[in-house]
Amino acid sequence: MKVKKLMISAAEKLDDKPEPLLKVTDLKTWFPVKRGFFSKTADHVRAVDGVCLRIYRGETLGLVGESGCGKTTLGRTLLGLEKSNGGKAFFDKIPLHELKRHEMNRLRERIQVIFQDPLSSLNPRMTVIDIVTEGLVQFKKIEGSRKEHAVRLLKEVGLVADSIYRFPHEFSGGQRQRISIARAISLRPEFIICDEAVSALDVSIQAQVINLLISLQQRYQLSYLFISHDLSVVSNIADRIAVMYLGQIVESGTTLDIIHNPLHPYTKALIAAVPVPGKSRSRRIPLKGEIPSASSPPPGCRFHTRCPEVLKICSQKAPVRGTIDGREVLCHLFSHA
Repeated sequence: MKVKKLMISAAEKLDDKPEPLLKVTDLKTWFPVKRGFFSKTADHVRAVDGVCLRIYRGETLGLVGESGCGKTTLGRTLLGLEKSNGGKAFFDKIPLHELKRHEMNRLRERIQVIFQDPLSSLNPRMTVIDIVTEGLVQFKKIEGSRKEHAVRLLKEVGLVADSIYRFPHEFSGGQRQRISIARAISLRPEFIICDEAVSALDVSIQAQVINLLISLQQRYQLSYLFISHDLSVVSNIADRIAVMYLGQIVESGTTLDIIHNPLHPYTKALIAAVPVPGKSRSRRIPLKGEIPSASSPPPGCRFHTRCPEVLKICSQKAPVRGTIDGREVLCHLFSHA
């Protein structure tokens, strides 16, 4: 299959676009692999390797991909929990890649996170009132009593007021995640990273939490980076979707385009793998082989060892990122005639 399209460089900007709240350019996060008696660095795990993305105010960007593709590492790098090895990341024109730890701590008021497992991310020795008001106390934003703030925050996430003196283990998984959300919105941040925020919940509870996140976003004009491996979940909350494979974004575009008209073979395989009631399993696109190691990715296109539409050039030369029909694609099918 060969496609001829008018290509536009991904580096070019559209004049009618507003300034993004978050702009990431060629971001890299590599982890050293040490071997030998003296623990010398023999290689690197390229968890995030040249990622470019943008998130606008009031928008949700869904980040999807298989486990181990680097989604969570990207989120942790943006939070300052992992050190980047290259590239740039700007939040409201603030260079995240240059900030020291104490400078990043001051930015926590504007950037928050909701982790995957609320049982491990909530302090088991703290009551709910302490958990949801901890940030308010840290940034000296308490006006009135802590109880009033805690009750208000719990009400916003759908929990009753008499929960404030209970401990995390006394709640269900969905309730604990609501407490995590209350803690995240307590400081009225502008940007929240949702790292697999609903993957540990039952399907019915997932829908309730997603509706809560959408409601809070509309109320406070929040921007989300919604990380998930489940495209069916992401499609219900994201305005745009970025598909990640082995440390790189291989396709990004509007949710409607990605779900109904995927271009990259990897995106097509992910979409086809989502179960649809009444549809046979034959619609799935089988991917041959195992996911390559992030410490020694294949030459050329990183997906060529599993791609059902592989070309000869795919194993020889890395594809160039370009914009086609309003979305960015990293694939030789759209750059090689």
